[in-house]
Amino acid sequence: MASENLAAALEDSTRQGRVYLDYAATSPLLPCVEQRMVNVLHELGTGVLGNASALHSPGHLAHEILEHARASVARLIGAEPDEIIFTSGGSEANNTVTNIFAGQTQIVSAIEHPSLLESARQRSGKLGVLPVDEKGRVKIRETKLTKPQLVSVMLANNELGTIEPIEELRRHFPSACIHSDATQAFGKLKINVKDLGVDYLNISAHKIGGPAGIGALYVRRGAPYHPFIVGGHQEQKRRAGTSNPLLAAGFGAAADWAWDNWSCRRFVSVANLRNLLASRILREIAHSSINGFEQCIYDKENQSYNTLPNILNASFQAAEGESIQLYLDATGIAVSTGSACAAGDTKPSHVLMATTGDAEVAHSSIRFSLGLDTTKDDIDRVMQVLPSIVQYLQSISTIKIGEASK
Repeated sequence: MASENLAAALEDSTRQGRVYLDYAATSPLLPCVEQRMVNVLHELGTGVLGNASALHSPGHLAHEILEHARASVARLIGAEPDEIIFTSGGSEANNTVTNIFAGQTQIVSAIEHPSLLESARQRSGKLGVLPVDEKGRVKIRETKLTKPQLVSVMLANNELGTIEPIEELRRHFPSACIHSDATQAFGKLKINVKDLGVDYLNISAHKIGGPAGIGALYVRRGAPYHPFIVGGHQEQKRRAGTSNPLLAAGFGAAADWAWDNWSCRRFVSVANLRNLLASRILREIAHSSINGFEQCIYDKENQSYNTLPNILNASFQAAEGESIQLYLDATGIAVSTGSACAAGDTKPSHVLMATTGDAEVAHSSIRFSLGLDTTKDDIDRVMQVLPSIVQYLQSISTIKIGEASK
């Protein structure tokens, strides 16, 4: 019966268009970003992008494009333009920060992005790992290392959406430098680096509708710094390598769009759809659960959320997450099982292991990440097929309902 229900649901769903619910991995290019990048090429006349370090006219134009984008990105996070270093993305920025404190005492949270965790493990002299509670909130006081040189905690988790109390880090570690990976929070939350009290913060363009391959690292004036990539004078001698004004222009356009449209407020409607999906999953699918916060709540007065408004992580007991993902993809619905950077890794999610300690829960999880283009019809499409997929997988699973593998 379960297989018959699944076959009917799949056949009906495949006749409809695609549904994209993997915005946390990457977001579609905004039309204004694409247009800005095309215009940049036209502005250059010949279509040849000059080197921003060159002294001739095409080089000056490329430099102006680069600096205009830098100012746009800085404005969106409350920084000064000269505090922004363009990078290839969040992973490079994370590696850059841990490298500044190589051989020194570093503290990170247990649910950081792999690029931060792995680089800290390789470079720190002593490494402390802050545990998290069942919702993914970091337990700041649970460390034996009292005088670290660097403390790194992401602003919002990429798998759960949990928002961390970054402002408290400065009070608890007054002599440490504070770093926060804001890649997922960028564009969804109102970010001001001065209010957060951070020395370093990194973001990526493709999370807000900009092009992939470019990100930025905020470095507070006066904070310790030395380049991770050496051998050139670019980025005020802070990051060697030929600058990419075209990608920077796209990044700047995405930042301008987020600023002009107050994108963090626009995500209230996305939060409502996320909450609807969570409620329907719990109501319509047996033995399902939500990892992190079940409902996203918006505080109008402070324009803030208790969790990211676009990320929902759900587990389906005795149904393997990767199988759910593949069946959904066969119907035209794109989701993920966690961080895109960990795709293909057979080990359970380190994030879910840190929050639940249960490998079976981790292996049976799906991350739905919504965007500003997500509609109620998209949610209906998911719930048209998801219950049948889970029911079928549970019916053929060797894991009995109620079992757990820790």
